[in-house]
Amino acid sequence: MAISKTNVKIFSAAAAALVLTGGITAAANAVAPQAAPQAAPAAQTAAVPAIDVPAGDGTTVAQNRISATASAKAVQAALAKCVGDKLPFVTVSVVDRFGTVQAMLRGDNAAEHTIEASKQKAYTAAAFGANTSELAGRINGNGKPSIADLPGTLFLAGGVPLKVNGVSVAGIGVGGAPDGMLDEACATAGAQAILAK
Repeated sequence: MAISKTNVKIFSAAAAALVLTGGITAAANAVAPQAAPQAAPAAQTAAVPAIDVPAGDGTTVAQNRISATASAKAVQAALAKCVGDKLPFVTVSVVDRFGTVQAMLRGDNAAEHTIEASKQKAYTAAAFGANTSELAGRINGNGKPSIADLPGTLFLAGGVPLKVNGVSVAGIGVGGAPDGMLDEACATAGAQAILAK
């Protein structure tokens, strides 16, 4: 079998590529260990010590929260009141004073918007320490920013604050009834259920 000049050129080019690739790889391997960063010895890494802050003395604040058991009891009682009033399509939320959900119960056929409405009403009541039906009367923006513009709040009836020694620590909110006062009646029933033994 005769080898043409074209085949010789292809073989020569392939051999040159192998030699070149091998040379580059060998050079890279020879340099790589010297170029790799060296890890710092473990002894040089200092751990940041934990700071033990003493309780009280102006450094910490004690806070009351509604328990998980009481929160569950409240949302169940509020939904039961709404179902009894033929309003099974509401959502009930209990939130702490920062708006974090402690308990939530979504009624049968409750639309998605009722979830946010119940949370926002509960937070609004907790933050301001008043029923949202009362707060709704305080909104008077006249085209200017007002408390209604605060994020996460909803100034519609249906939110009731939960207080400990007169201080608002949480809120219960109901969203989804055709009238906010119906929502508020259910929220009030939920709040009262916490007191029942």
